[in-house]
Parts: sequence; structure tokens; C-alpha cells
Amino acid sequence: MELGDGHFVWNSQRYPLPARLKARTVYYWDGVNFEPAARYTQALVKLVPTSWGPPTFEIDGIKMLPTAKVSPYADAEHKVALIEPRGKCVLDTCGGLGYFAACCLAAQARGVLSYENNPDVLWLRGLNPWSPAASERLQLTLGDVTVGITGLKSGSIDAVLHDPPRFGIAGELYSLAFYAQLHRVLGPRGRLFHYTGAPNKLTSGRDVPQEVMTRLRRVGFEAQRSGDGVLAVKRA
Repeated sequence: MELGDGHFVWNSQRYPLPARLKARTVYYWDGVNFEPAARYTQALVKLVPTSWGPPTFEIDGIKMLPTAKVSPYADAEHKVALIEPRGKCVLDTCGGLGYFAACCLAAQARGVLSYENNPDVLWLRGLNPWSPAASERLQLTLGDVTVGITGLKSGSIDAVLHDPPRFGIAGELYSLAFYAQLHRVLGPRGRLFHYTGAPNKLTSGRDVPQEVMTRLRRVGFEAQRSGDGVLAVKRA
């Protein structure tokens, strides 16, 4: 990069220096100006920089990916490894910035079916160089996975990554009915990683991971805690 008087040059293209930058904000070039990578439709959705490189994102100020102790990308790599994606068809229920999908592809998954219900999040993906684009091996669908999953054939999925918003925002993604659908589409001994975190544990004593494990076991999974989520296997 070359820095000049009121401008800089990057990849042989000249850009003006931004007049003012906000903290905790990623900017993108829209062809005329540098604009915040943020959009408000029904909620404020924005990319947020991290000290690790790959950004996280927020919805109405709620951070969607862990960043305090680990890169959100490295965190995704760890969780993806739990489902052993090599050679498998993976269902990515809540695609977000696509870090799960990117790690699955890097680990030689046969294919990834990814759903994202928020068009503004998909817009962020298009700005983020760490987000994978749709391809022959990555089918990216804008839509509600609770609807899309009903069209998948029984036993057609080898593994699932489920990283839903908090229960209070998307309770249907923690429901017995949805877990039954996950069980239906998975093949024998199919693996599922379900991110839960520990919301409200300190304030209300509620144990969301335990509630999730109870429901998963009811529909036919073996389930156990794994880090900040639950690892489950479909019983044969």
C-alpha cells in the first residue's frame, strides 16, 4: 500500500482517505465512498472487526460469534472437526458469515447445504473476504431451515452443524419438532454439533445445554456436552 496526501493506493487503485471512522466498524468501498458494513432493515446487522483478522458480526448489538479468547474462524474449525466432515454431506442450518461452511470445505466435505434466513447477513457475507461464496460444493439458500429441511430426503445428510440464535430469538430452532427433522434427515450414526452457549445461567439458573440434550435424546440421539455446545450422534 502506498500512502499519499489525502489518498492511498492499493492494488494499483487510488482511494481517498476516509474523513472519519467509527470504532468497532468495518468499512467497504462502494465505488464512491467508504461506507460502514452495516444495514438496518428489521434489525441493525453489522460486521465488527476483531484482533484476530476474520470479523464477527452483530445483530442489534448482540455478538453472534465468540472472539474473546479465540478467532471466530479458529473456533469454527474446532467445532467442524467434531462432526468429522471429510467425504460427508453436511447440513449447515444457520449459515451466518459462512465460517462453518468454509471449514467444512477445507476439511474435504463432499458438499455443504447452508441456510441463512436473514438477507442482510448474506449481504455482509458478500463484503467479507473470509466468507465462502456459493459453489458446486456449497449450496447457499436464503430461507428458513425449519421449512427447507422438510424437503430433504430422509437419511440424505451425513452430519449437521447447528448454530442458532439465542432461544429467546429463535425458539423454533430448539424445538422437539425441529430436532425430530434433524434426526430424520441424518443417516445412521450421523453426527450433530449444536451450539448452545450458556445464556441466563447466572441470572436464572437455566441450563440450556441440558434442556437441548433432553430433547435430542427424546427424538433418538445420544447427546453429551462438548465445549460451549452439545455433540450428538443418531442412534443406529
